[in-house]
Amino acid sequence: MSIENILQALTRLEMLHKSLLEIAYKKTETIKIGDMDSLNQLLKEEQAHVAGISQLEQQRQLEVTDYLRAKGIAPTDNPTVALVLENTNTNEEKEQLEAARNKLLLTLETLKHQNDLNQKLTLQSLQFVNLTLDMLRPKPDQINYSNTEVKGPSKDKTYFDSQA
Repeated sequence: MSIENILQALTRLEMLHKSLLEIAYKKTETIKIGDMDSLNQLLKEEQAHVAGISQLEQQRQLEVTDYLRAKGIAPTDNPTVALVLENTNTNEEKEQLEAARNKLLLTLETLKHQNDLNQKLTLQSLQFVNLTLDMLRPKPDQINYSNTEVKGPSKDKTYFDSQA
């Protein structure tokens, strides 16, 4: 059995992840300018990409499982390209798989970095909004504590009855 189907799946996964990375770059700019309508649209596009990636990942796992079964190897719960690399006979196939896997991993690492940046920017924006709201809200009066002294009973009056 050939690794062509696995290579095609990896190539399509990389293409979808690169497209998702472009959306992440657009999200960064949208967060910077604060355009919520554009951000909502980008989030919808992102969800569609994630659904497509999930579908392709299932297909990739199926292709890897089929390849391993054809080689007489019992597939695991999470069939990986690393297992295929371990069980590939020719150097040419190994090189092709490693190149495709490394390209995908590089794209994933870049995407992860960009998503972390977007998360930090979103958190900073939220903190700014909360700070602004705190400044605009009126301060409540202190209920429990104040600077006034509590006056106790006067020293002239005692509660002890000495005649009893």
